[in-house]
Amino acid sequence: MSFTNGIELLEICEKSNKKIYEVMIEKEIEDTGLSEIEIREKMTESLTIMKEASLKGLTEDIKSVSGLIGGDAKKVKERNEKERSVCGPLMSKAISSAMAILEVNAAMGKIVAAPTAGSCGIVPGTLLTIGEEFNLSEVDLINGLITASAVGFIISRNATVAGAEGGCQAETGSAAAMASAAIVELMGGTPKQALDASAVCIKNILGLVCDPIAGLVEAPCEKRNAIGAANALISAEMALSGVGSLIPFDEVVEAMYRVGRCLPFELRESALGGLADTPTGKRIKKEILGE
Repeated sequence: MSFTNGIELLEICEKSNKKIYEVMIEKEIEDTGLSEIEIREKMTESLTIMKEASLKGLTEDIKSVSGLIGGDAKKVKERNEKERSVCGPLMSKAISSAMAILEVNAAMGKIVAAPTAGSCGIVPGTLLTIGEEFNLSEVDLINGLITASAVGFIISRNATVAGAEGGCQAETGSAAAMASAAIVELMGGTPKQALDASAVCIKNILGLVCDPIAGLVEAPCEKRNAIGAANALISAEMALSGVGSLIPFDEVVEAMYRVGRCLPFELRESALGGLADTPTGKRIKKEILGE
């Protein structure tokens, strides 16, 4: 059941008539020696942390250590509860949850780095929302997380999920790709549709730089987690509607990696370019770090 890229994964899924999560579980058993029960226990623990982080960010007065962000997730949630949301209740819930979890991370709270701390809100923000809106079980959500992990594994193996190496396209793009594949499978889509959704996610933000103000994973990261959640939902919706990806998933991942390597050092999490290098970004850095 071993696979190293999307083509191999799809071949296994089609030959064995299995979902991505089923293949990933068998791979994990082979790689780690753990039983399926033990793997699911670990995922259950991750899911619990994700739920707690989302709840904390949406209900408590969160403020990051620097004071740069905090409370914005609650604003989006409260507007959705009081007024007609511009982007619809489901989307509003997903983006507020994604923002909430990033705020918890910035406040040194407990999160699951899926795949990184800087993109930690996208996978749980979307999956928890889908689970709530469609009355999915905890087993369903764990299957979704396992599907997401298969996509994350392929990207990590063949490219990168690190903003320092590939820009924010690699970080929030990978998280959105993981989430969208999971959403597609949870909604009854095929493995190919799942990887098509992942490919579209990455294509949608190809070239996105990583420019944390003052070097902190706070701004603009929080808003990009919201965008990542929206990207995952939009891409999943297209894939489930039968809209494919003109460029196959593996080629998109390779393109993303090449684009990341072309980005100058200043635009790869160095806090020397992009928004970090604006007059306001520099002023904030001086106020926080005294530099």
